[in-house]
Amino acid sequence: MAVKLSQSLKQTQQLTMTPELQQAIKLLTLTHQEMTNLISEEMVENPMLEEIDFEGESESGNDAEMEKLEAQVAEATAENFESKDDFVAEKDDFDFQNYIDSYNSNSSAPNMATQDMSEDGPNYENIVSQGQTLAEHLLWQLRMNDDLAPDEMVFAEYIIHNINDDGYLEAPFEEILGKTSYDRDRGFDILEMIQALDPVGCGAEDLIDCLLAQARIAEERSPLLEKIIRDHLKDLQSADHTKIAKTLGVSSEAVDSAAEILKTFHPRPGRLITPGETHYVTPDIFVVEVGGEFVVKVNDDGVPRLRISKTYREMLEHGSAEAKEYVQEKLKAAMWLIKSIQKRQKTIFRVAKALVRHQQDFFKKGPRFLKPMILKDIANEIGMHESTVSRVTNNKFMHTPIGMFELKYFFNSGIGGQNGGLDVTSEVLKIKIKELVERENPKKPMSDDKIAELLSRDDVKVARRTVAKYRELMDIPSSAKRKVKS
Repeated sequence: MAVKLSQSLKQTQQLTMTPELQQAIKLLTLTHQEMTNLISEEMVENPMLEEIDFEGESESGNDAEMEKLEAQVAEATAENFESKDDFVAEKDDFDFQNYIDSYNSNSSAPNMATQDMSEDGPNYENIVSQGQTLAEHLLWQLRMNDDLAPDEMVFAEYIIHNINDDGYLEAPFEEILGKTSYDRDRGFDILEMIQALDPVGCGAEDLIDCLLAQARIAEERSPLLEKIIRDHLKDLQSADHTKIAKTLGVSSEAVDSAAEILKTFHPRPGRLITPGETHYVTPDIFVVEVGGEFVVKVNDDGVPRLRISKTYREMLEHGSAEAKEYVQEKLKAAMWLIKSIQKRQKTIFRVAKALVRHQQDFFKKGPRFLKPMILKDIANEIGMHESTVSRVTNNKFMHTPIGMFELKYFFNSGIGGQNGGLDVTSEVLKIKIKELVERENPKKPMSDDKIAELLSRDDVKVARRTVAKYRELMDIPSSAKRKVKS
């Protein structure tokens, strides 16, 4: 059997993911804090990079030189970012010397976002602190208690280190006690002491134990409330106050009052302290209202202005062949970092500006007026790929006059636009459902069908199953469970 061999040429386009391009894409996905950390690391590793101290140069009388530097930077920035294309790998054989001459080894132009944010931005010094863990918080309180002997303190610490982030014991107390030789009765006394610490209820084995601990130290201790917690918590969860009142021989009003007190208790008290539940966020974008217009400013706080070290520039010009080879390698890496920083900030600015332009009603009137918007809408407007917009929205936050929002919050497809209805976002639909539930008669709560019918009167035409889906996402019980029996 003969085998026929042939040759053919096929022309294809392929984007090579060079290390420089990978760095540019990576930088775009980083949060503000992650980016500043990366820059700090690069400045340590790459001796070509140094920070421009504008204040120092100004004070030393170099105002004219500084103005010349800023003009060169502005020219270089416009030249580098005129294209609307996404990151493109450049040729490796660029002219290093020409780069130095034209750039003056300078980093970033005064960004469109470098206005003074001291008045418009939040004061982070007032909100940033090193949070204690739950165990540290409880131990700190115990150590101020002079009633505990040294051996009792050791046992108390053992209990505390067996409490999880929700505030509950990791194992039954009898099991924890069995692993020690401590006296049982005194052990329970110390456990109750821990449960009375702030936040109250930590160290409980289950929900009933946790709620009882909180009931015991309530401002007005209620035996009725404690009885309800022990024996009728399920009836209370189903809002069957009549059954509770009849069983305990008290009035429905007394049960209602006890239920109101219980609403102030925390089923997971540890979460009030556990730092894992609190995420410190540095906004990447500020939106401020100036003269009735919303202005976008990219957060440049903490981002150093970089330039190429003068010492190493001279080495490139006058050093040995070996020194020049080393400097050229470091210079290329430094250039790509500088350009990537510029590209990141400008890309974030363009995406944020387009987003604000699309969502004017949201910024003027609030979350009820959030419009449906998808990545493609912004990508088409600014001439970028959807994947680039997606990278920008990942873990990026916007500080606005009405609060802090993750950029992903603004991207929602439309719901309720069937049969001529109006499209609304999932967030707006949640708000509308919640408002209807809050206004309903608790004795005659609305079914999902009824909520869908009322929404349709506002031209939001959604199916019953859609209402049920978003109701459940907000942890709102069904109408049967919301009904208060009288």
